[in-house]
Amino acid sequence: MVAAAKFVPLKTYREYPPAEMIQRAQAFNEDMQRRRTVRDFSSRPVAREIIEQCLLAAGSAPSGANLQPWLFVVVSDAAVKSEIRAGAEREEREFYSGKAPQEWLDALAPLGTDENKPFLEDAPYLIVIFEKSHSLLPDGRRIKNYYAPQSTGLACGMLITAVHHAGLASLTHTPSPMGFLNRILGLNKDHRPFLLLAVGYPAVGVMVPDIRRKPLCEIARFV
Repeated sequence: MVAAAKFVPLKTYREYPPAEMIQRAQAFNEDMQRRRTVRDFSSRPVAREIIEQCLLAAGSAPSGANLQPWLFVVVSDAAVKSEIRAGAEREEREFYSGKAPQEWLDALAPLGTDENKPFLEDAPYLIVIFEKSHSLLPDGRRIKNYYAPQSTGLACGMLITAVHHAGLASLTHTPSPMGFLNRILGLNKDHRPFLLLAVGYPAVGVMVPDIRRKPLCEIARFV
């Protein structure tokens, strides 16, 4: 028998005057427009507390039935990062040498990416995000996580935003397949690797591709 839901008053919501709402939305947009993916990281150390606060922010993401079907594995150990890089580059060599369709390789070409992933060792932190297929309820029952990919994707977006807001840079990486991460990090098949996020300070003088972001008229419709 499913227990009755418990509801409490919403006390955390803050309403702002419309003019302030516009200003806040605009300021946030301008801040997020500064966010860029970088592939070259500084070796400068990053305080663990910063990462912890970013993870807590990511953990506030909405999820199906509030089951929070994610696990963030934070890697700072040099040996483990080296092993992850070796595993990722093995998959990437196959990707670039035959697995990837030419159309995808053509799309990647202007960005200058290849099978070499030094950022996986250079970045102070690698955060491996896993999507969990099942959860344990408080009464010990094992339940399937519904909408797990969507929920985990929302948490990843909030993590990237939190990292940028804190003043750090990040890079998303999704070698395919990613099963080697389960082996390296000792996780069973209930945990599906979803995303690998390199986090740290950008290297001095780092260069990024000269790209544009689509304008509102190309990404949204008002009906």
